[in-house]
Amino acid sequence: AKASASVVNIYTRKAPPRQLPGWLRPYGGSDEEAAQGQSSLGSGVIVAAQGFILTNNHVVEGADEIAVMLPGGKVAEARVVGTDPETDLAVLRVEAKGLQPITFADPASVQIGDIVLAVGDPFGVGQTVTQGIVSATGRNRLGINTFENFIQTDAAINPGNSGGALVDTSGHLVGINTAIYSRSGGSQGIGFAIPVSLARQVMEQIIATGRVSRGWLGVSARDVIHESTGAAAGAALVGIQRGGPADRAGLRAGDTVVSINDKAITDTAALINETAALSPGTRAQFKVMRDREAVSLAVELGQRPVARKQ
Repeated sequence: AKASASVVNIYTRKAPPRQLPGWLRPYGGSDEEAAQGQSSLGSGVIVAAQGFILTNNHVVEGADEIAVMLPGGKVAEARVVGTDPETDLAVLRVEAKGLQPITFADPASVQIGDIVLAVGDPFGVGQTVTQGIVSATGRNRLGINTFENFIQTDAAINPGNSGGALVDTSGHLVGINTAIYSRSGGSQGIGFAIPVSLARQVMEQIIATGRVSRGWLGVSARDVIHESTGAAAGAALVGIQRGGPADRAGLRAGDTVVSINDKAITDTAALINETAALSPGTRAQFKVMRDREAVSLAVELGQRPVARKQ
């Protein structure tokens, strides 16, 4: 009951496209569908009494109109405060009183085997709660987002649950439900949620500035695997952007980054995540292996470019 009072249904609408012949219309839609425009639905979580709502970017991306059904059935128009496609998060705001914000769980408290509940609006049938456990944490390299650190759960997550809450048995938010692994389009017991630690970090930046700022190095890299053990051993730079932060600091193609500010870098994902976690303009200490010798360099990070939709 505590968590459900903070979860909302989100309805979006895109403006009708220009009229096209039936054989050119996407998915062969009818004339009526084309005239009305496309609509979709998802879920969201109230995170502040001032009307801020956290949801997935893919729920609201490209929408011309956004409506939110609040607990109790009241419908309010919403505006987008800001989005972050690289984590698939977005913050909306509605003008409404008496909102009950959700409470955030301690990220360190989430353990494999914990009972969790997924709260959202699957298939538009109305608010629904499903139960499961935390199946795994720290899932990445799934190809869903640029920055991935998912909680995996077997709580049933279906279309429409996106942007909804994954909560613990005390009703505290542990993650934002985002994706499922499915061959049929329905839940098959493998769902993914953005952990509260990442969601809160992104949310706070968007509320404060309308966007997310991340550090940027200006390189391309590949994983390095230790020949004898097969373990990850760093990120080898294969390309340096001319005039970029790495180039100005003296990093070279062929260097293998092994640590940033004394924190070990095991692979390219760690390199991207650690540089992005630092603010633009930060001077970070990089340790690299160059021709089998350790070299330390101070790198002033730039501003990560805005992700463009492919």
